[in-house]
Amino acid sequence: MSRPTLTAVFVAFLLTSSVAKPNAKDKKPKQVVPAIECDMRAGKINLPEFIVKCPAKCRETKEKVYGTGVFASISSICNAAIHNGVITNSGGKVIVMKMGGQVTYKGSFANGVRSLSLPNWRDSFSVSVGKPKKGVIYPSTLIFVPSRPTAENTVSPATEPSSTAAPPTTTHVTTPIATAPPITTSATPRVTVHEVREAGRSHPYFSSVAHSSYSVPNTSYKWNRMSTGDPTVLDPRPDNTEYEQYGQYPPEPEDHKPLSETGHTKDCKVDIAFLMDGSWSIGKRRFKIQKDFLVDVSQVISVGVAGPMMGIIQYGDDPVTEFSLKQFSSSKDLKPAISKIVQKGGLSNVGKALSYINKNFFSDANGNRGGAPNVAVVLVDGWPTDKVEEASRLARESGINIFFVTIEGPDENEKQNVVETNFVEKAVCRTNGFFSLPITSWFALRKEVQSLVKRVCDTDHLVCSKTCLNANDIAFVIDGSSSVGTGNFRTVLQFVANVTQEFEISDTDTRVGIIQYTYEQRLEFAFGQHNNKADLLNAIKRINYWSGGTSTGAAITYAADQLFSKSKPNKRKIMIVITDGRSYDDVRAPALAVHRKGVIAYSIGIAWAAQDELEYIATDPDREHSFFVDEFDNLYKYVPKIIHNICNEFNSQPRN
Repeated sequence: MSRPTLTAVFVAFLLTSSVAKPNAKDKKPKQVVPAIECDMRAGKINLPEFIVKCPAKCRETKEKVYGTGVFASISSICNAAIHNGVITNSGGKVIVMKMGGQVTYKGSFANGVRSLSLPNWRDSFSVSVGKPKKGVIYPSTLIFVPSRPTAENTVSPATEPSSTAAPPTTTHVTTPIATAPPITTSATPRVTVHEVREAGRSHPYFSSVAHSSYSVPNTSYKWNRMSTGDPTVLDPRPDNTEYEQYGQYPPEPEDHKPLSETGHTKDCKVDIAFLMDGSWSIGKRRFKIQKDFLVDVSQVISVGVAGPMMGIIQYGDDPVTEFSLKQFSSSKDLKPAISKIVQKGGLSNVGKALSYINKNFFSDANGNRGGAPNVAVVLVDGWPTDKVEEASRLARESGINIFFVTIEGPDENEKQNVVETNFVEKAVCRTNGFFSLPITSWFALRKEVQSLVKRVCDTDHLVCSKTCLNANDIAFVIDGSSSVGTGNFRTVLQFVANVTQEFEISDTDTRVGIIQYTYEQRLEFAFGQHNNKADLLNAIKRINYWSGGTSTGAAITYAADQLFSKSKPNKRKIMIVITDGRSYDDVRAPALAVHRKGVIAYSIGIAWAAQDELEYIATDPDREHSFFVDEFDNLYKYVPKIIHNICNEFNSQPRN
């Protein structure tokens, strides 16, 4: 037998290799990740667990999120992932796992996304980083919950399908390449308008939670005109077409609370004082129209201990309480009580009436519940006969949300008779029209019942109430010594800007002042010197590095004298000391002095800062108010912790 040639041997080797190839280890299949939009809710996807890819800039869309850590299924997947620190605002992959319903979903602020509270929603989900575990392949096709007609959107009898008609087909969105079959599950029940409305929502005051990462938030609202066409009636509700397939308006429980078919609001828990005009200028007929208006309002808001409570003050020369918040617990009882009110007469002293409610009306003895926002609705015929600005400011700083309803206000010729020009703008906390309702005629007043009720019940936008973000005077005391250096000083200023960015800045909200110190002290700017966020952030950026020694104790005393001595009443006084070394003077006595004056002190030490001094400076407990970082570049990590602690401390205190 002849020997095989070299070519034959090589061919045989190739054939043997190709036969053995199927026994080799299979190549790992590639995970294909479906892309979604920012508005995609977890409840719309009919899969128990799946992976998706979020686009960039979802945070700017303001798509709603409910809960913290575990989110209600009507939440935006992408914004929930940003809130939880799973992705940044640049987008990315997210793994979603469906869960059972929760008793409550607590709102918080994290990573630039403000989540809202919601009670008792039946489905929930969690999010995690989009890196599947070894051997796990998620569906490359998303299966959507089928849409079904609602009771309000049914077909007519002539075209109604028979009972044997096939059920709606499931909608799929398929990526170009599918490497794994879709997981199929039993249909998830569709979110209905009725169930969202029944779920309601809890009070909007929130406490922040520790962020897993920090990014500068975008806290602006997008205002749209309401369908009334009235340019003064603003609706802080984003355009939303997700629920159009159901033939009805999107059931967002956090926006303007819907009115039921009978006209009653749902979940409107506020304590409302109506200041009715009893002056002689109003006349008997218009006084009767005013009473009828208040009767209409009392019936629409559905007064009760679980919802809104309502009291009335009549003002003229002097204010008098017609009945307190706790006097009537039902709309039925309010109606005859309002009808029996007798006009007092006198001037139209609105400022005096506002001072009265601030000092006397919203008290525990009068039925103030503490857990509900305080609202004062002032009805004014024409214009006040006294000044309102100072009384309004003090009332707002006490947490009272002031609305002005002006009927037949002054025309151009009458404005010269007004005691205080632009009195409405000076009285309310925002001039965007939300807190003011001008009515051209008394005969048009009763047409505005629904508009007013929507506003006073929109607790997410009662921004004059005190919260942890709008009720502070914050003093930053910054070490400018030679050991810091120019570059590190800029890092400190960025840290200060990041903390400041989280707060609502204005003369009636949070105010910020800054002191830089070496052996000496320099007031960079005082409380109220910069009354909007943009100006304040620019002022921080412009601070120049000083250089010198380190006298922290003297700087604390200087802050007490130059800043906190001018702090407003009803403001929380907060001091944040940032230093990188041991002080040349004593810090204990100055720190104790400011503690005794009610200042909440935080200390942040960097590099060579002395731990004992940081603890002396900080308010007890030290672990909540004193922090240390090994280098300046790590300062940013403590932004969320400080905001979290400030809000936790605020929310643990009784309101008003």
